[in-house]
Amino acid sequence: MDAAEPNANAQPAPLQSRSYRITVDDGRESFYALSIEDAEREHAWLMSDTVVALENMV
Repeated sequence: MDAAEPNANAQPAPLQSRSYRITVDDGRESFYALSIEDAEREHAWLMSDTVVALENMV
């Protein structure tokens, strides 16, 4: 398990983002979602349906 405190000497890995259109209820409803991932760590990701682009989160 990773420590909760950031390592001052570590260089952060670049994040990747992917967008998805998710359809539910046999196609009657759909919404857009954004996944933000650290490609070097399998369990380091965030998915949200509240943002449109990674650049808009700044």
